[in-house]
Amino acid sequence: MRIGFVLIAMVLSLFGARLVQLQGFDPHAYAQAAEQVNLQHQVLPAQRGEILDRNGKPLADSADGLMITADPTITRQYAPQLATLLANKLDLDYATTLTALEGKAAGSGEHYVYVARKQPAAKVTEAVDAAQTAGFKGLYTADDPIREYPAGDVAANVVGFLGTDGPLAGLEKSLNNELAGKDGKETYEASGGTRIPLGDSSTVEPVNGTDVHTTIDRELQWYAQRVLRQADEKSNALNGIAIVQDVKTGEILALADDPTFDASDPGASPKADRGARSLNEVYEPGSVEKILTLSALIDAGKVTDRTKLVVPGELHRQDRVIHDWFTHGTLRFTLAGVIAQSSNIGTVLASDRFDSGQLHQYLEQFGLGQRTNVGLLGESPGILPTMAQWNHQIQDRVDFGQSVSVNALQEISAVNAVANGGVRVDPSLIEGKATTDSGQVVGTDETTSHRVVSKRAATQMMKMMERVPDPKTGTAPQTQIPGYRVAGKTGTAQRAVNGGYDGSLTVSYAGFAPADNPRFTVYVVVNDPRSGAAGGGVTAGPVWQKIMSFALRRYGVAPTNTKPSNLPTMWGKGNNPHGRP
Repeated sequence: MRIGFVLIAMVLSLFGARLVQLQGFDPHAYAQAAEQVNLQHQVLPAQRGEILDRNGKPLADSADGLMITADPTITRQYAPQLATLLANKLDLDYATTLTALEGKAAGSGEHYVYVARKQPAAKVTEAVDAAQTAGFKGLYTADDPIREYPAGDVAANVVGFLGTDGPLAGLEKSLNNELAGKDGKETYEASGGTRIPLGDSSTVEPVNGTDVHTTIDRELQWYAQRVLRQADEKSNALNGIAIVQDVKTGEILALADDPTFDASDPGASPKADRGARSLNEVYEPGSVEKILTLSALIDAGKVTDRTKLVVPGELHRQDRVIHDWFTHGTLRFTLAGVIAQSSNIGTVLASDRFDSGQLHQYLEQFGLGQRTNVGLLGESPGILPTMAQWNHQIQDRVDFGQSVSVNALQEISAVNAVANGGVRVDPSLIEGKATTDSGQVVGTDETTSHRVVSKRAATQMMKMMERVPDPKTGTAPQTQIPGYRVAGKTGTAQRAVNGGYDGSLTVSYAGFAPADNPRFTVYVVVNDPRSGAAGGGVTAGPVWQKIMSFALRRYGVAPTNTKPSNLPTMWGKGNNPHGRP
């Protein structure tokens, strides 16, 4: 009995010592440790903000979806069979699903693991019902909204898309923090995977994302994409771009890239087609650049729209011979004729009047060599030679749009400055304002403007550009719009590929209407057209005419009922190019 009492005393002493340790020294730590064993955590997904067009029509929105979670302590006993069922029903990866159901997935808890996220509600319900019918237990569902793109490929290059691990392109990626909001979390006590009704619980409510209103007009964007697609197919072009900009506000109403992709199924298109070429890729703009060159020259007081020039058939300069796009003898062009007939030689001869480095300063003011910063990732600043690189040879080529590279949004914003009476307005894609994930604030509320050339210079350039669509004097009669005055400029440039010119072309057309009271500027670029005649007037011009006509009708822009410019394009006698009066 003594031995028994000693043993009992020793055991009770151990129990007492342990009780003193638990209750006296750190009771809270042990209580929390015990509690944590039974605590379960569940994400409460935030509703992602919508991406809307300027009229409130959705370009990207959220729909009902479900997530599937599992209790591995229950599902691991029949994990292979259950993984097969779920993989077949929901198009899931079998190996990943099996790992989750067995409780071996990274970050999984003892009683809680994600099996699938952001799945269509109907498909999840069908799959879970099938699993329960087959006798499988341990699966649970919770709300998990999914992303939808009701407009399909319309503005997909602007909107972007979501991947399984998050946003991968467009506004979805650059404005992800604003759109995503912040997920909430629910924590509760469970036993054996089952929630304890009266156990401890806490909830942090989700904060839904903010809607983003773009400046894009979904209907105009749709039309621009379709017309551009038809033109690219007809000319067997590599790709194309079409942009519509509001002259006064700088807002981008359409930003079309072709080929593009369906945001609902981005994997069906090549990776190269899922971005915004209009911002990410650069090219030499060709003769559209003459709008900037000669506007600057007029503003500098060196010439006027009636300045007379003697233009030879070829011009021998420092390192090369400069030609025009058509063969001719000596011609007597006015400056208006240089624009109307897109004479490289006439442009270079006029530009010789610039002071040293003066053109470079103007091009910087027009926005060349700088990103537009409209809120999309990957935008190129283009290539404007530095002042250290600037010399007569480079200026000769830059005069008519070679040896300088732009992205399409840069170029239309520069041309739009002429349409806007000489004032450049920052382009914008977001109404109001938004903050990108990099911290940049963008949108119409942040738009700035500055004068590049005088109103007098802009007006003279407008009148010269009106001679381009004139069937008697210009290179693009295809761009006339019945009842409206239009001002435009063709562009044809050699394409720089892998550090050299490979013989392919970039053709373009830029212009605005109504010419004497501009509402819209439209710019069309077609890269490497390989079928039929290729030129800014015949290839890009008809696309421009259709898009501008649609925009004018859609917004009810009335003709100004004034007569177009009749500036002389030639002086002297016997000098008519192509036999034209």
